[in-house]
Amino acid sequence: MSTDRQAEMDGYAVREDIQFNCDISDGRGHDLYSMCTMVLKLRNLYKWEKGIEPWEEPEPSDLLEWIDAREQYWQTIVDKPYRSLSLDGVDYSPDDVAAINDKLRDAGLVYGSGYGRSMKAVFFLAERIEQRSVCGCRVIIMGKQRAKEMASPFAMAQQGIVYIHKENLRYFLWDQIQELRSCNRAAFRHAMALHGVIKDGKLEQALLKTKFDAIVEEEMDLFIYHEVGEILQTTLDSAMLERIITTFPASVIELVCRSLKDILADTHPRGLLYHLISERREASLSLYVGLLDGMRKELFPEIFEACKNFSGGADWSAISQAQEKCRKRSLALAHKIREIGATIGEDSDDHVLQRFNTSIIAPLGLDVPQ
Repeated sequence: MSTDRQAEMDGYAVREDIQFNCDISDGRGHDLYSMCTMVLKLRNLYKWEKGIEPWEEPEPSDLLEWIDAREQYWQTIVDKPYRSLSLDGVDYSPDDVAAINDKLRDAGLVYGSGYGRSMKAVFFLAERIEQRSVCGCRVIIMGKQRAKEMASPFAMAQQGIVYIHKENLRYFLWDQIQELRSCNRAAFRHAMALHGVIKDGKLEQALLKTKFDAIVEEEMDLFIYHEVGEILQTTLDSAMLERIITTFPASVIELVCRSLKDILADTHPRGLLYHLISERREASLSLYVGLLDGMRKELFPEIFEACKNFSGGADWSAISQAQEKCRKRSLALAHKIREIGATIGEDSDDHVLQRFNTSIIAPLGLDVPQ
């Protein structure tokens, strides 16, 4: 194999184009986030770009200068089209994931393309570590990323395949663990105690660094089984979700639908909670409860009552009952959403919005947009 051919198959020839597409996506979609969230995402993107570990913090002045330069760069590319990807003399559309991965397989690389929050485009190129089969679903575990955008999902399901980004997961979990110092997250703290990094009621940073990668490895099932549940649950499928979000992007409707889809995945008979209950994974269950926030927390109140006495060990029958109760209610809500979503394109958007507000948003106790 020639040097040029080897370089191409190693991903160097396409990495720049994939990163360019990531940058365009960020330029077009960064305003989806609050200022605080955007800065946090850019901070971790900066760490990745500079090869900085999750526990290492950049100089504030360096980070702010980099963010300013990045925002100026976005302005120069935001209106440009996404680039096609050239491999072995053939140009591929950025969304032709299967064909591109066929070309990159021998180089041990994985390419991905899809959509995230409010249909923001997501692209990545990463090194393949291993492949598993979980509940009949193909799971690809990836390590170092060669190209990424600011959303940087650590787990995602696309076309029936689960992708786990260990590098992104490391950044995410580290940040979440650090919030123990400022937030009252008893369940999350209990998970860290079970992992042996809480001493005398305090998070031991040096010990955490030593054990961190082992914790990431041990808790990976938490995210694998969530994505498997996403694939297996079909009540609120991706096509319907995309239809709703495309019509009502960045709305409370999107928030409810995405959160409900997550809960349906977690409570699926072969999803995350079933796995945690059957394996008696108390640390993982504590971590799961500690990570529930926002609308997902509102949709699954039973789990907090069932897990309130973590210090005495989890009552697994109570967890199972909470799962079943939540799933029954969530399925009923999802059927209502599907019924309303099916009228998109047939009724006016205003009428569909009114039905969502009356039948879904208001009964949840949420403020109906005026």
